[in-house]
Amino acid sequence: MLHIALYQPEKPSNVGNIMRTCAALGATLHVIGPVSFTPSNKELTRAAMDYGLLLTFKTYDGYGDFISNEKPARMLFVTRYGKKIFSDADLGTGKDDLYLVFGSESSGIPLDILKEQRHNTLRIPMKPAARSLNLANTVAILAYETFRQWGYPDLALQEVLKGPDYL
Repeated sequence: MLHIALYQPEKPSNVGNIMRTCAALGATLHVIGPVSFTPSNKELTRAAMDYGLLLTFKTYDGYGDFISNEKPARMLFVTRYGKKIFSDADLGTGKDDLYLVFGSESSGIPLDILKEQRHNTLRIPMKPAARSLNLANTVAILAYETFRQWGYPDLALQEVLKGPDYL
């Protein structure tokens, strides 16, 4: 199973968009606090739409709380300082839990965590002058690469609402 962990996200609209991505994939979303907004935030609920009903969503007071509650066996940290390009990483088969960890919009994942996990870091290639991508876009890129490597288990591979012959 895929788990998306957000370390102290700052923008409710990003979290809402990530909620929709997680719901569409059946991934669990973990928000590691503290955060400066509430679950009833208008930007969050507008971006998440009604996808919250399809989502497993967990919150934690801090990183230590997340680690002690989840006890993740495999974590990969997505950062501009990553040692491996995400598409070159073996993301497993989907039979075991995989936690992809993303940092806050302004400061990323703390350096002490990254140093401890340096061999478990991934990066997305981009132009040298670019500092970063939008958090929600970054999560979508990594989440869909993971599901591509897993063979898209349990995902619809053709149109289901209007039927495969709609076009």
